[in-house]
Amino acid sequence: MQNLHTELAAMVDEAEWEWLMPHAQRDAVVMVTSELDLVDVGVAIASDNVPAVQRWISEQLIYKPSSEQLSDWASNRTRRFNALIVQPYVLVQDLAA
Repeated sequence: MQNLHTELAAMVDEAEWEWLMPHAQRDAVVMVTSELDLVDVGVAIASDNVPAVQRWISEQLIYKPSSEQLSDWASNRTRRFNALIVQPYVLVQDLAA
């Protein structure tokens, strides 16, 4: 598991909303609140840790962006996020939050 964590940690990058828009259009963007570590969430998803992922969803610590958020970000395409691709998802954390 440590190797996966290290591998995913190396893949975290900063992205502007404009770069994330195609992923949002295919409903692949998953928001991760600042209370959680982006890499830890990536590891849980990649290793199919269903109980952890379900708990985070039920606590709204990970969620799909609302249409309001999407239109807000579309009007500010340079807004920055930390992003991590864990197929088929793109996990993002809002750097402004």
